[in-house]
Amino acid sequence: MQPIETDVIVIGAGPAGLCLARALDASGLRVVVLEREPETTLRAPTFDGREIALTQRSVRLLRELDVWRRLPADECHPLCRASVFDTGAATPLEVGGGHEPLGWLVPNHAIRAAAFEAMAESGNVELHAGVRVAAVEADSTSARVRLDDGRTFAAKLIVAADGRFSETRRALGIPTRMHDFGRAMLVCRVTHETPHEDTAWEWFDHGQTLARLPLGRATPPGHRSSVVVTLPGVRMRELQAMDDAAFAQEIARRFHGRLGVVSDPGERHVYPLVGAWATRFAGTRLALLGDAAVGMHPVTAHGFNLGLLGVERLADELRRAAVAGGDPGGAALLARYARGHRLATAPLHLATRGVVALFTDDRAPIRAVRAAVLRASAGFPPFRQLLAGFLADRPGRASPRKFAHYGTTGDG
Repeated sequence: MQPIETDVIVIGAGPAGLCLARALDASGLRVVVLEREPETTLRAPTFDGREIALTQRSVRLLRELDVWRRLPADECHPLCRASVFDTGAATPLEVGGGHEPLGWLVPNHAIRAAAFEAMAESGNVELHAGVRVAAVEADSTSARVRLDDGRTFAAKLIVAADGRFSETRRALGIPTRMHDFGRAMLVCRVTHETPHEDTAWEWFDHGQTLARLPLGRATPPGHRSSVVVTLPGVRMRELQAMDDAAFAQEIARRFHGRLGVVSDPGERHVYPLVGAWATRFAGTRLALLGDAAVGMHPVTAHGFNLGLLGVERLADELRRAAVAGGDPGGAALLARYARGHRLATAPLHLATRGVVALFTDDRAPIRAVRAAVLRASAGFPPFRQLLAGFLADRPGRASPRKFAHYGTTGDG
């Protein structure tokens, strides 16, 4: 059977892979997307409990890709302020509160659905859903993917966008440093008595890490949030086993009463906490994208934002190669992408590991250090302004290149 010829093969139809396919539309490159999930699931993904904190820069990129306008307006909630608590510090670190939100909270399943809809309208993208990759290989001239149904695709470039446990990355021999944090994360929407005032909380407590993410869909408004509880496995199973009434009371207790009375808990979702850092972001005719390159601990809520940075950088390289008649899988192109994306993601990846190490260690000397860090930060306005600008990715930082062939549609 002759291989099916194309230019770029994207393995994985998660948000990063779909956004890259959309970004390459009108580039002249033919793109094939391969995904093991059926198309019906991609069109209408189920709610998975995860809320994605999008920076202002990410929102601009989603607008340029014609994704943002497809998101339900009542599912996009502004994140205006953030408070970082430590049980040992009397005063939280407060950031935000300016005229522009720090970012937007959007459910993961809504982003997936909107990205799929935008990709489906792209003329040069061909989706093969419900398929399994049996083999991947690449050499200096081409890359090939064989499916378990016998079909083979040949391209100049493979993009691995199949998650932090990427089988494509492993098949093509790129080692990855995996870090199991030894904990699990529970996410659940709840109604609470105290209004959230569009403020997110990150709370480093003894033996647990808590978060509160404000949501807009509630009556009255301001009293519905997604709560996140990070615990060791045994204690997490105890929390999962509670009935709704006991669970609501337990959440109120864990937040030390700051939420007031908690009620109406939604479906609970639990995820293991495992970080990933690929030793290389590219190989022979291979580029890693999204969590396949760097899978972040969720404490900074920047995972998908980094994925979009990778989409922007790789799409820019590929479009320029297409205009110049160059090789989309050329070694020099991939080296530029890998170097640039590594420089962009390494500081946050390392800082996140440091934050997690400092703020989840309950030994008394470490607790004293982190309390001192928060006290010093709270009393230093320039640091708060820097942190707010980083969270929002506001103008003033290096502005992103535009996806020029899309308009800035969408009302946000």
